[in-house]
Amino acid sequence: MSLLADYNMPFAVALVVMVLLGLVQAVGLGGLLGDADADADADSGFADGLLSFLGIGRVPLMIWLISFLVLFAAVGVGIQALADGLLGGPLDRWLAAVLAGLAAVPVNGLLVRPLAAILPGDETTAVGLDSLLGRRARIVTGKAAAGYPARAQVHDHHGQVHYVMVEPHEAGSEMLEGDELLLVRREHETFFGMPLQERKLAPL
Repeated sequence: MSLLADYNMPFAVALVVMVLLGLVQAVGLGGLLGDADADADADSGFADGLLSFLGIGRVPLMIWLISFLVLFAAVGVGIQALADGLLGGPLDRWLAAVLAGLAAVPVNGLLVRPLAAILPGDETTAVGLDSLLGRRARIVTGKAAAGYPARAQVHDHHGQVHYVMVEPHEAGSEMLEGDELLLVRREHETFFGMPLQERKLAPL
């Protein structure tokens, strides 16, 4: 059986993509596919568990993709060889691709686990929105009033800057640009804060 045969076309393409990704990584362009700076809500336990099972997040995404593509191609060619031996001919290429994908995803999740222990770990600075509660912030744009949030700047425990929308915790309170506040609660994407002077806290 030939890798370049029509019935093996999806697997040949996967190997070509794998080589291209390897070249991108080798010349240092992998950062173009870096993680987006997004705040993740902490209420995603099932999704986190599924991603962990699949091995996503255990190693850099580029490494995960390369590993998956190699497995996908190897499993796919193996399926076609097995079908040719048992059935007298290969399967339809797209049926073989689906079967190979279904098999390669969980197997890749198992293989990247020991790989993650070997590769140097990347320390993530992504934080959940709730981790910003209890931190001091400063109004940078607008006037915060009940029902009218203003844009505020807050630093997380890594020292990274986040911009959040803030309303006063007390309905009759207002906060102006430059005012410092304490983030005390959150509803969806909106935070509620109390001015530092009302809390008698030292300024930033």
